[in-house]
Amino acid sequence: MNNIGGRHMSKDSKNPEIQELPQTGLLRIKQVLRFVPISRSSWWAGVKSGIYPQPLKLSERVTCWKAVDIRALVEGN
Repeated sequence: MNNIGGRHMSKDSKNPEIQELPQTGLLRIKQVLRFVPISRSSWWAGVKSGIYPQPLKLSERVTCWKAVDIRALVEGN
């Protein structure tokens, strides 16, 4: 089981397969939340408190995360 944000997730949960998560590149918040089953507001609170990876700000209205950071979070590394 993985522990994400204090929640335990079994590998056979209803989340998309980890193979669908890119090895490299950038992910927008909608893509991140497909693999981390929490609300948008909980995600941002976790980012602010340092539980979740810090985003990259590409422009005033575009925020993304490194796929490797999200993969490490989901895999529990």
